[in-house]
Amino acid sequence: MLQTSSALSPLLINQVWQSPQQDGLQLRLAQTKKELRAVQRLRFSIFSQEMQAVFPEAHRGIDEDEYDAWCEHFMVLGGAKQKVVGTYRILRPEQAARLGKYYTESEFDLSPLDALRPQMAELGRSCIHPKYRNGSAILLLWVGIANMMRAGGYRYLLGCASVSLRDDGVTAAKVWREAQKSMRANPTVPCLTPHHRYPVEKLDSDLPARIPPLIKGYLNLGAVLCGEPAWDPDFNTADFPVLLDITQLPERYKKHFGLVD
Repeated sequence: MLQTSSALSPLLINQVWQSPQQDGLQLRLAQTKKELRAVQRLRFSIFSQEMQAVFPEAHRGIDEDEYDAWCEHFMVLGGAKQKVVGTYRILRPEQAARLGKYYTESEFDLSPLDALRPQMAELGRSCIHPKYRNGSAILLLWVGIANMMRAGGYRYLLGCASVSLRDDGVTAAKVWREAQKSMRANPTVPCLTPHHRYPVEKLDSDLPARIPPLIKGYLNLGAVLCGEPAWDPDFNTADFPVLLDITQLPERYKKHFGLVD
């Protein structure tokens, strides 16, 4: 069993969630190093091939960083051989305190969120195999995330939403416009400052673009894009800070994720 999982409730560790779509998908936590390696291989495959991300320290086709050892890793299993086809990692606030930082802290000044830290978990490294992007896998992942939030008594979810810059910033410009609206609609949410700011003044494109599905999903859940984007040169992305207060989830999502008694 992975070291992080040993601190979780046995019920959560051993929980297996079945997809309500009857498509054979299952969700559970990675419990062994072999399972974690399968998650890391999926991440490397998708990030390097689709986003052309550069992993300076990667080897053997694995995406691994210092945060993995401190995180819980949800994995969606699918297909005849039940291979890992989707994943999300979550850094619980207790583990973030032991590590001394969140991943998002490498890109943004999180001091405005200091009061939230005891109840703030962090999401990251989301990816789903192209064959399984019909909505079922991501909803299953969120069922697991919601159950972990409830079990731990956590209220806030923090993360970075990455937007590829391979289209010369057209999509990032669309997301930046949406971020500005999000911040105006939620003036009490702290605004985070990036360490390596992406020059948003260059995001002046009015060309038609669609908000990436993952970010659209965050917004549908009631999350706030809370600041200017940071630039991630390894992934060539504009990373927007995202904060979600799960007490503000729309009722239909609370019911779907099992957060209503």
